[in-house]
Amino acid sequence: MSDLNRRIRQGRGTEPADLVLKGGTVFCVVTGALIPGDVAICGDTIVGIGHTYQGLREIDVAGKVLVPGFIDTHLHIESSLVTPFEFDRCVAPRGVTTAICDPHEIANVAGVPGIRYFLDAAGHTVMDIRVNLSSCVPSSPMETAGARIEAADLVPLMDHPKVIGLAEFMNYPGVIHEDPGCMAKLEAFRGRHIDGHAPLLSGRDLNAYVSAGIRTEHEATGAAEATEKLQRGLRVLIREGSVSKDMVALAPVLDVATSPYMCLCTDDRNPLDIAEHGHLDHMIRSLIALGRPVLAVYRAASLSAAEAFGLKDRGQIAPGKRADIVAMDRLEDCRADLVLCGGVVVADAAFAARGSVAPVARQSVKARAVTAQDFRHTGNRDEVPVIGIWPGKILTEHLRERVPAVDGDRRPDPARDLMRIAVIERHGVNGNIANGFVRGFGMQAGAIASTVCHDHHNIAVVGADYADMALAANRLGQIEGGFVVVKDGAVLAELALPVAGLMSLEPFERVHQSLVALRAAARSLGVVLEEPFLQLAFLALPVIPHLKITDRGMVDVDRFALIEG
Repeated sequence: MSDLNRRIRQGRGTEPADLVLKGGTVFCVVTGALIPGDVAICGDTIVGIGHTYQGLREIDVAGKVLVPGFIDTHLHIESSLVTPFEFDRCVAPRGVTTAICDPHEIANVAGVPGIRYFLDAAGHTVMDIRVNLSSCVPSSPMETAGARIEAADLVPLMDHPKVIGLAEFMNYPGVIHEDPGCMAKLEAFRGRHIDGHAPLLSGRDLNAYVSAGIRTEHEATGAAEATEKLQRGLRVLIREGSVSKDMVALAPVLDVATSPYMCLCTDDRNPLDIAEHGHLDHMIRSLIALGRPVLAVYRAASLSAAEAFGLKDRGQIAPGKRADIVAMDRLEDCRADLVLCGGVVVADAAFAARGSVAPVARQSVKARAVTAQDFRHTGNRDEVPVIGIWPGKILTEHLRERVPAVDGDRRPDPARDLMRIAVIERHGVNGNIANGFVRGFGMQAGAIASTVCHDHHNIAVVGADYADMALAANRLGQIEGGFVVVKDGAVLAELALPVAGLMSLEPFERVHQSLVALRAAARSLGVVLEEPFLQLAFLALPVIPHLKITDRGMVDVDRFALIEG
């Protein structure tokens, strides 16, 4: 008997279903109705709701509300600091049943083999990991990455069963000015899904960008920006990551009318935030607490996300849909008691071991050893550009401050919250080191350093003391990348991330413990930021306004140009 015959018979109730969730209430994300009755499942597919069914296996969910599994529509699993297998184990029990990832972090280090690692890993996870192929490696010409990916490199991967389309097109100036490399990628994926990435883009330039075939946008940081992008035909993804926190600002835009065209995403969220606050479950209960309609929120977290990315087989608890289901006591609380991914009960699942697919890009930190002298800031001008941090945002201010040279060096000034920031090329390409100033850390001593440095993932280090900065940067080479906190010549805390300098090979619980220690160590230096390491990482991303730094120097993102001198 075929699977089709079995689904029909189990849906009619003429033979027992493989699995029945007994006695719960289904929340319909189309009509908002609460539908009492059992849910019958055949294999990985829902075949019946709203009636009584018998099953070969039955699970009592009496008193529970059942909602479709949550879909994270844009994230970089690497930013969870664990492998895809540990990410699966970390967030699937919270109700995330589909994750649409862009592996451009590892791709910037390892190239196409990094993308293939994620495609291979996606075949072994309980949740359904889908991949959008990395469109901008590197993100711009103003940085040194470990790889360069062109359209010809992506085309052989585009028909892989786990691939949806092309990931966030960050080089929006390249799109609107018709850069040949950008045009080649857009042409190759014409008619397929293409993710957007266009912070603050508006007016005719936005029209031009959307006209290139872009379908989504996760970089809207204000209600007016989100509304304009919705009106231009983009699906807007509300983002709440560890640094990029746009949920509160965009919440007023989400209502029953707009929810078919809005989704939820985390982009970059680490185990510290996941453990202490949650993942998409945190976004759902927070949006409801902010007064957003329950129907709109759950619709954005499931059906709207599925529709936006062409996943027609999921997003609703209804016959014929994939059995991605979350059971909970109250919709407002969004705390999963039972999760099914494709009909598999997550609590029963045999999660794949971290080594199920051999990790790539080991020994990827190839930076030369640095000394305190490498962090001197020379130049002829007293007034210098300063990166101003907005906590909870990856947008930065372009400040200018007068910093007179002393013995030919413009030194950090903790009293004015002016810290040295440096980016050190670590892929063994050119040995570049660029120095600048940043305001917003509150640091009074020591240094912190990281190889998580978007998107080129060179070494980023910020500090008040050059010797401590050198120790922190050099220590990263010894541990194959990661995070380090140093004070007075001693390492206070560290986390090794040996997979491409981005991901740990440890369980997510241990990574969480290390992040707690790192946060405490950073605070002992005077750091006031809630998440200093990911905040530091985004200071090097030259496609996010307004002022950034790469290994090539300070970048005026508004002009999309390096700053001379």
